[in-house]
Amino acid sequence: MIGRITGIVLGIEQQQVVIDVQGIGFELECPISTLCELPPKGEIVTLFSHFVVREDAQLLYGFLRSEDRECFRILIKISGVGPKLAVGILSGLSGGELAQAIEGGDLSTLTRLPGVGKKTAERLVVELRGRLSLNGLPLAAKEASASDEAVLGLVSLGYKESEARKVIDGLSADTVKTPEALIRASLKVMMGSG
Repeated sequence: MIGRITGIVLGIEQQQVVIDVQGIGFELECPISTLCELPPKGEIVTLFSHFVVREDAQLLYGFLRSEDRECFRILIKISGVGPKLAVGILSGLSGGELAQAIEGGDLSTLTRLPGVGKKTAERLVVELRGRLSLNGLPLAAKEASASDEAVLGLVSLGYKESEARKVIDGLSADTVKTPEALIRASLKVMMGSG
């Protein structure tokens, strides 16, 4: 894993910066916010990095602040959000702005980001609500609860997040608390057979 790179800025091309590290030019894909804050060509910079290996490529992503890299890492763990989309999200919103949009369920702000449609925005809200601080970092290393996972499952079936959460919260206390059981019980209520 390449976690940090310090070198001389050789130039910026499209959404990449090229950093010379002792004669080797590393290309790092960066959010626009990072590219705008880079020092001029010829200056030394340190970027926090995340290395991604795919079947067809090896990619390096760079961030000026470790908080931005952590937010990136949180985003790419979400189903349907790859590194390219995560960079796009962080190009449009800081970690704090993203946390604020998620906590407020602000789908209109999220869907204005490049590549983020309504379903992806809903998934971001469901999976990240209550998990990010105002700097975009995780509040705690907690896993999504069974009810959060059940809400996500119902959203993926086409239900609104608010409706799904309301039904799940209203289930009786004796309902088994696995995501699957919560989804089954919620579907019975929503379809009027429970």
